[in-house]
Amino acid sequence: MKQIVYLFLFLPMMIWSQSNFDEAEKLFNDKKYEQAQPIFEALHKASPSNLKTIEYLGDIAGQDKDWEEALVYYGKLKQLKPSEANYFYKYGGALGMKALEVNKFKALGMIGEIKESFEKAIKLYPEHIDSRWALIELYIKLPGVVGGSETKALKYANELLKISAVDGYLSRGHIDEYYKRYKSAELQYKKAIATGKSLESYQRLASLYKNKMNEPERARVTLEEFKKKNQRSK
Repeated sequence: MKQIVYLFLFLPMMIWSQSNFDEAEKLFNDKKYEQAQPIFEALHKASPSNLKTIEYLGDIAGQDKDWEEALVYYGKLKQLKPSEANYFYKYGGALGMKALEVNKFKALGMIGEIKESFEKAIKLYPEHIDSRWALIELYIKLPGVVGGSETKALKYANELLKISAVDGYLSRGHIDEYYKRYKSAELQYKKAIATGKSLESYQRLASLYKNKMNEPERARVTLEEFKKKNQRSK
């Protein structure tokens, strides 16, 4: 009897929640964030511990560049499920973006937590690719006096090489390009193309030719090569 009462009382609410979640998720996927947000907020109010709802709200805040709000939601996710690598990655990313908007003194005090967030994501999921990319970017952009280090950036690039060869070559090319070693960067991007033939590999090589090596014709030919190979594979 209790089970029947439970079904009559709660089943309509469960159906309502799922229907609204599906609607909000579709709006989010269609990039209609302003329309999705109030629906997710209502769902969050009804079920404060629903991880997916909280994550979507954090992602919407990120799309709006409201990093303070994003950190609130991602912080909740870390507390509710501290074993999920992506929650630490997203928290570290939002914190990094916030650091770009505050004064330099305050930003310096945030660097440690940013690093720890990405490192935690890798510890929880040893093959986490995006966290390694984030750490590479952090270490090459930071001044040496506050922890910047090409050696550490290369360490994560070499780890990527073992996990995903394309990401490994792209990240090493990115480091070479940042330090203006354009010929070395070109070689790494060509290795990435030979390994995976991904659009990003061609785009990075073309960008290098056009924007850094002043060779727009080689950039055009590189992108044309991708189009031709892509057409043949269809």
